[in-house]
Amino acid sequence: MRQPRPGPAAAPVVRLPLKPLLLVLATAITVYAVVLAVFGEGSALASLQRLGSWAGLQALALCLLNYLLRGLRWRRWMAHFGRPLGLIEGLRLYLAGYTFTPTPGNIGEAARGLLLARQPLSSTQSLAMFGAERLADLFVLLLMALPVVWYVSGAGGSGTAARLALALGLLVLALLVLLCLWMQFRLRLLRRLPWLDGAWRCLAIQPAAWLGLTGVAWAAQGVAVWLLCRDAGLSIGVVQAAGFYAVAMVGGALSLLPAGLGGTEALLTGLLVLHGASTAQAVGITVLVRLATLWFAVAIGALALVYSAAIRDISFR
Repeated sequence: MRQPRPGPAAAPVVRLPLKPLLLVLATAITVYAVVLAVFGEGSALASLQRLGSWAGLQALALCLLNYLLRGLRWRRWMAHFGRPLGLIEGLRLYLAGYTFTPTPGNIGEAARGLLLARQPLSSTQSLAMFGAERLADLFVLLLMALPVVWYVSGAGGSGTAARLALALGLLVLALLVLLCLWMQFRLRLLRRLPWLDGAWRCLAIQPAAWLGLTGVAWAAQGVAVWLLCRDAGLSIGVVQAAGFYAVAMVGGALSLLPAGLGGTEALLTGLLVLHGASTAQAVGITVLVRLATLWFAVAIGALALVYSAAIRDISFR
C-alpha cells in the first residue's frame, strides 16, 4: 500500500518568558524612578520635600483616591471575566499594576491580569480590560479638557476664537464620519480583534457605574494638581488647572512614549506659562505634578507588587 506523503513540518511555537521579562521590567522601572528622583533635573529632591507640605499631602491623598476608585472599576470588570476578588485583594493587585505604568502607551499595565497566581486572565481578556480602562479614562479626560478650549480661544482674541470654532467644527464632522464607519465595520472589526470586543463588553456593563468612578477619580486628580499650583504661588482656578492636566495627559498618551514622558511635561509647562507662570515656576509645578500623579503610583505599585509576590498572589513563573 502506498504510504501518504508526510505533510510539511509545523512551525515551532515560540514562547516568550513573559512573566520573567515583566519582573525585569518592573525592577528597571523602579531603579529608573529612583535615579530620576535623586539625579534628575528640576530639583526632584526639593520637590519631594515640598510634597511633605500640607497641600502636598492633600494632593497625594487625592491621587491615592484616584487609584483606588479606578481599582474599584477594574475589580468590577475582573468579576465580569469570572475572577471575583475581595475588596482589599482586588485593590492591592490593581495597584501592583502601576509598577508597569512607565511603558509605551502604558501597555505594561495590561499585565495586571496575567500575573495572577490563581486563574490568570488570558492575553485577550487582559488586553480587553486594558482597552476598556484606556477608553474610559480618555473619555473623561477629554471632558475635563473642554474648559481649556474656551480659555485658549479667549486668550488669543476673536481671530483665534474663529479659527478654533472652525477647527472644532471640522473635528465634529470627522468624528461623525468615523462613527458611521465604525457602525458599518464594527462586526467585522470585532471578529478580527477579539480583545476589542471584550473591551466593548466591559464598557457596556453598568456604564453609569464606571463613568461615575472614572469621573470622580480624575476630578480628584485634577483638584490635586490645583492644590500643587496654588501651593507654588500660581493663581489659577480648579477647573482650569484640571483642564490643563487633562490636556497634558491626553497629549502625552498620544505620543506613545513611556507614561507620556516628555510630552506630558512639555504640554503642562507650556499651558502654565501661557496662563502667566514664569518658566521656572511652571517647570517646578510640573515636576511636583508628575511626582504626585505618576511616580507616587509607581512607588505604591512596586510595594504592592513585592508584597503580592511574597504572599503568592502574583506569580512570575
